[in-house]
Amino acid sequence: MSTIFLLLILLLGFLITFQIAKASEYVGILKGEKKNLEQNNRINGFLMIAFLVLGLIGVYCCNEMFKGRILGEAASDHGEKIDNMLYITIAITGVVFFITQILLFWFAFKYQYSEKRKAYYFPHNNKLELIWTVIPAIALTVLVGFGLYYWFRITGDAPKDAMQVEVTGKQFAWIFRYPGKDNIFGKKYFRNINDEKDNQLGLLWDDPASHDDLVVGNTMYLIVNKPVRLIINSRDVIHDVGLSHFRMKMDAVPGTPTTMWFTPKFTTEEMRKKLNDPEFEYEISCDQMCGRGHFSMKGIIRVVTQEEFILWRAKEKPNYARVFTDNAPASPGKTDSTKAPTAKINSTAAKLLAQTK
Repeated sequence: MSTIFLLLILLLGFLITFQIAKASEYVGILKGEKKNLEQNNRINGFLMIAFLVLGLIGVYCCNEMFKGRILGEAASDHGEKIDNMLYITIAITGVVFFITQILLFWFAFKYQYSEKRKAYYFPHNNKLELIWTVIPAIALTVLVGFGLYYWFRITGDAPKDAMQVEVTGKQFAWIFRYPGKDNIFGKKYFRNINDEKDNQLGLLWDDPASHDDLVVGNTMYLIVNKPVRLIINSRDVIHDVGLSHFRMKMDAVPGTPTTMWFTPKFTTEEMRKKLNDPEFEYEISCDQMCGRGHFSMKGIIRVVTQEEFILWRAKEKPNYARVFTDNAPASPGKTDSTKAPTAKINSTAAKLLAQTK
């Protein structure tokens, strides 16, 4: 009902505007074409100034209303640098915006048509062209230079003590894999992928390094103030790992692993207190249109303390142990892919602590 009412209001506004325009046209015919042209010029010049003033007031009000509420504080070290780049870019383009818009609307008002004034023919000026070419070129070069510097920092080598987490996208969910105490990811082969047999990544059970790999879905756990390197893959189509709170994003391309790294600054609990939102969660979204269910491809990132991470790891079973329920990871050496070793799983918090340090 409200939609119909809104459409009726818009239709009525259109009809009123149309009738005013027709009435102005008839009045102009009665007054004479020349006088009508002068009157229209004065009205349009005044409207230009009014639009300029109201527009600038609107920009200021929107900035005051939504300042700090769109992105919020960056939750990673790289995010701080990216925010700084954003603010510098907004400052530079903002200055240019205000100067050009004020000149545009003021000139439209000041130099409206008049019989007493003749337009000045100004075809070419080398000095002006050099100024408005060189200055923007220098500004853009500086911005691009900063962008490339931070890009290589984000995609370059992570610190040696960084956590390793593999992120794999599929239609329409995320899969996370952590290496075991050997800190080595086991081998995988895409033809081995079998969701029914709980092998979502196609891990090769013949590879001993895969026996202690932890594979989880939906929620990724990270340690606060500890660098993390994400190794990003896709099982099917191109996805995109979007971490808006950390100001990070990277494509997930089938067959072509990509990487990025960052250091979380605040735990999930700290962010909940900062935002006064007890239900806050860091999110991982897909920022690349990947199919019908694209809108639902969302995961959760929990940033916790190292002690909390160790307790969480101690409660989780490696993928291998889940597949072969009553068996444990084999000792290094050849393993039959159809038979699991018989040793019991022995994963202690002390070993996990050594692994995360």
